[in-house]
Amino acid sequence: MDHQPETDLTACLVLDDGSIFFGRGFGAEGETVAEICFNTSMTGYQEIMTDPSYAGQIVIFTFPHIGNVGTTSEDDEAGVPFAEGMVVKWNPTEASNWRSQAELSDWLRARRKIAIGGIDTRRLTRVIRQQGAPHAVLVHAADGVFDTGALLTKARAFKGLEGLDLAKKVTCKQSYHWDKQRWNWSKGYTSQTVKQHKVVAIDYGAKRSILRSLASVGCEVIVLSATATAQDVLAREPDGVFLSNGPGDPAATGKYAVPMIRDILKAELPVFGICLGHQMLALALGATTVKMNHGHHGANHPVKDQETGKVEITSMNHGFSVDAQSLPDEVLETHVSLFDGSNCGIRLKDRPVYSVQHHPEASPGPQDSHYLFEKFATLMSA
Repeated sequence: MDHQPETDLTACLVLDDGSIFFGRGFGAEGETVAEICFNTSMTGYQEIMTDPSYAGQIVIFTFPHIGNVGTTSEDDEAGVPFAEGMVVKWNPTEASNWRSQAELSDWLRARRKIAIGGIDTRRLTRVIRQQGAPHAVLVHAADGVFDTGALLTKARAFKGLEGLDLAKKVTCKQSYHWDKQRWNWSKGYTSQTVKQHKVVAIDYGAKRSILRSLASVGCEVIVLSATATAQDVLAREPDGVFLSNGPGDPAATGKYAVPMIRDILKAELPVFGICLGHQMLALALGATTVKMNHGHHGANHPVKDQETGKVEITSMNHGFSVDAQSLPDEVLETHVSLFDGSNCGIRLKDRPVYSVQHHPEASPGPQDSHYLFEKFATLMSA
């Protein structure tokens, strides 16, 4: 069935349950099919869109003021945006920030990413919370003509993220060194001057802010692709190994990542994992992962440190989680979500090996968990 526009409705979002949302398109024209999730962050829309962990997902922003600070190349978390599309309540307003280099709509258009505004994001978010993350088609067409029946068929034909290895899609093509540190108010990004520890970072979809955080605590960072072998890693003679964030089903990526991590663990080096890296480590230690109803996506998630009793407000982005009931005896659960009790951290009881589900680099988000990078440096010194 074709939809003929009566107003300026030039975009359409069709969910696999038959729900149809019409709105105003901006960014690129075109069509994309993906899983859809909502993010509750009040800042950092550019960092979210360029986070490789969002590959295969359309992002709904529950905060209405999206686009108000424009865009700047300094805030990219990767060379290109990996989120498949953007859904917002209000069309982006004119950018008002001294760092802005381009309007959000122009930035999206240049990168061939589709966005839709004028959507009831509260209603859409309730649908996802109640029914789980749906599959969806997002279309932006200047003429406003949509074959909604065909779009529904495409949404229902999408197989979803379960069983899908996306790390190979977003990982680096060749190894490289990283030496840029965290952004400084007066100096911007500065190059590292002190290198105390050599770290090999496995790139399952690493954010630049994570690499900056490692460099800022004195790590000489060598980034290897997701398919690197244990021999590739150990040949660099690292003081520690970092397992990065990334998209897709951890069980699928684990088919090649888990054997490599198990071999690394035999070398008894300090190991630190974040997000997908946390899930990869858990799988390597004998645990299992599960698909969540709608995942955790936002910068206001309370996480409790089980060992200290401290509560940290954290940034999260994941649709799968480690099943805490599956953790073997030698693995201690260190962090849990205070929203739903799901696992957010583990460590080995007798070795310097640990990981967290949340994002301690805080891009976007609070900085409560920055200490986890300092902990990694301390373990390598020891």
